[in-house]
Amino acid sequence: MTRQEAIVLTRKLFTEAGLDAPALEARWLVEAALRISASELAAFPERHLGPDGAQRLEGFLRRRLVREPLARILGEQEFWGLRFALSPETLIPRPDTETIVETALGLLPGRTAPLRILDLGTGTGCLLVALLHERPEAVGLGIDLSEGALRTARRNAVHNNVAPRALFACGDWASAARGPFDLVVSNPPYIASAVIPTLAAEVRDHDPSAALDGGPDGLSAYRSILASAGDVLAPEGLLVLEIGYDQAEAVEALSRASGLAKCKVAHDLSGIRRCLALKWA
Repeated sequence: MTRQEAIVLTRKLFTEAGLDAPALEARWLVEAALRISASELAAFPERHLGPDGAQRLEGFLRRRLVREPLARILGEQEFWGLRFALSPETLIPRPDTETIVETALGLLPGRTAPLRILDLGTGTGCLLVALLHERPEAVGLGIDLSEGALRTARRNAVHNNVAPRALFACGDWASAARGPFDLVVSNPPYIASAVIPTLAAEVRDHDPSAALDGGPDGLSAYRSILASAGDVLAPEGLLVLEIGYDQAEAVEALSRASGLAKCKVAHDLSGIRRCLALKWA
């Protein structure tokens, strides 16, 4: 089978399976299976896969057709223009979560300000690494309860050239941190437990449940984070949280009870309220 024939067949299988972007995913998987660039695929579509490439592609197809996300098959995902390795213990960084980075940068002082940043539930480290990449004088601490996630985050900090300014620690939210921090960010689990079985298979069956399950009402992690804000957030500090599409009012009410006040609600690319920025009232 030639490369072009493999793309046609893969696209057909993905279309029949109802995947959202069959043509694009077909090209990406053929490139990954053959370990070639897009330009090489375009220049030499008539070349044969070869036995090793065909075997890898078959394995990739089997995984994608049972709804394993493309990013997990490829082993990495782009976030904020940077590449992040994945592991079973981490969520796939999603474009909507870039709203946290954009909001924090818009509310922070200039690029060369010496900031202390805390990332709670760091996962791949995408939030902390992206912020350190944009603020060269900042230092940061990423906390996660999963040691596997922390190993992945450290690797991503090294790969994206911010490792000398990034530390990682195992802990339950802010229990492993000692403030004050100028910026605290988090993309906590915020899906109500009863909703998780209804999620798309790519999420339900492949994302770590600990990174999804926000308890009976989806707000358990926010309660923990806000309860510890006084221990970690500087007097003029900023707390930026990702929130579910219908959680802005509930999280804002919890924050007021903790002495924090809303300074911005930011929307994602779909116009959904995606993150809440807070400061001390």
